[in-house]
Amino acid sequence: MTDITCKLLVIGAGPGGYVCAIRAGQLGIDTVIVESTKLGGSCLNVGCIPSKAMIHVAEEFEKAAEAAAGKTPFGLTVSQPALDLRQAVAWKDGIVQRLNNGVAGLLRKAKVNKILHGRARFRDGKTVVVETETGPKTVHAEAIVIATGSAPVELPFLPFGGNVISSTGALALTEVPKRLVVVGGGYIGLELGTAFAKLGAKVTVVEAQDRILPLYDAELTGPISKRLTALGVEVLTGAKALGPTPKGGAQKGDGLRIETADGKERALSADKILVTVGRKPFTDGLGLENLVLEMDGRFIRIGERCETAMRGIYAIGDVTGEPMLAHRAMAQGEMVAEIVAGLPRAWDKRCIPAICFTDPEIVSVGLSPEEAKRAGHELKIGQFPFAANGRAMTRHGEAGFVRVVAEERSDLVLGIQAVGSGVSELSAAFGLAIEMGATLQDIAGTIHAHPTLGEALPEAAMKALGHALHI
Repeated sequence: MTDITCKLLVIGAGPGGYVCAIRAGQLGIDTVIVESTKLGGSCLNVGCIPSKAMIHVAEEFEKAAEAAAGKTPFGLTVSQPALDLRQAVAWKDGIVQRLNNGVAGLLRKAKVNKILHGRARFRDGKTVVVETETGPKTVHAEAIVIATGSAPVELPFLPFGGNVISSTGALALTEVPKRLVVVGGGYIGLELGTAFAKLGAKVTVVEAQDRILPLYDAELTGPISKRLTALGVEVLTGAKALGPTPKGGAQKGDGLRIETADGKERALSADKILVTVGRKPFTDGLGLENLVLEMDGRFIRIGERCETAMRGIYAIGDVTGEPMLAHRAMAQGEMVAEIVAGLPRAWDKRCIPAICFTDPEIVSVGLSPEEAKRAGHELKIGQFPFAANGRAMTRHGEAGFVRVVAEERSDLVLGIQAVGSGVSELSAAFGLAIEMGATLQDIAGTIHAHPTLGEALPEAAMKALGHALHI
């Protein structure tokens, strides 16, 4: 057994882990990083990046199909498109590989040369055994960061396998299923369900709660619902998945039994059943029982500096719970590396942008109107529709709006939300405004370029101030 000694050990090379290791290397910290699969974690390999690639493929296919059918308002016609999904998946995989190589190059640049590929298991708070292809290696570290991420939740009555797939399986399909049932109407299910609907699948969404995207308010999700209807997606809310349809007789056993909102049982035909009911922390086999950690349900409880209950052990990213966002993990990883280096850092974020890459997209930063009210704030709210935005009109994307939530007395901006085509790119401006403590006057007084979607932000602020110009 090989022994390795270092100052910092990072377990997991996803967004949080590899950023932590890179920053630590930049600071001259002797760092070892462990990864059981590929560099980049779920986000790069089977999540954020590949899903957005396939969403883009679906968007391009839909545009071509609409043009072929003469459904565009600007006189564009083309021949009927055809899709080679294998080639699309290969293109997606090529992007992932380039980014994998990029992460490896960044680690080398930061002089993080000790990358162990294998499973890590804690022996104690300072010692980890990594099972590699060449045998076990024991790592002794002064500080350890747990950044093992999360995995899709598997329903006991719908285990993954056969025609029951996770998001990972959906992104690896080489043929578009004729009938796709999506269990779970959250952002993952709707992003992928929308993409496959655009590619020609007949999609049905089964959501147990009374509406889709329950983490967002109904005003934001309204345009999503309308778009799903236009795409021919059947959305069943208040419905519970029960299990696969029985084999035998007219049934092939490849469908899904559900209980509808009115308590009736119904069988849904399906070539594939995509289960997207959440994610769980990936801690199996990590040896947490050999540590003395405080847990928050299934997640590791952390303090404001991402410290756990054991000195010298930190946890970042999905393994610490919501929000399970790559950019949150990255920010935490950078901070922890600087803390280990002895720099005065703390986790002090006013907001973390959340984006749903549906059609149209949703962006939310800070407090929603309801959250702000529950916190005891008197509010000013300004909302500007993209139907009054010239750039949205020229992009043929007039659905949606930008909304600014501010405190009544101080005009301090508490939250900004938007739903619309391409609004994900507005998240940086929204987050920056709140992080810097912007007021309505600050936003309204900032000159935004014309014509852009971003103009909707100062217009919403002016609306809240009572002097909207373009509505």
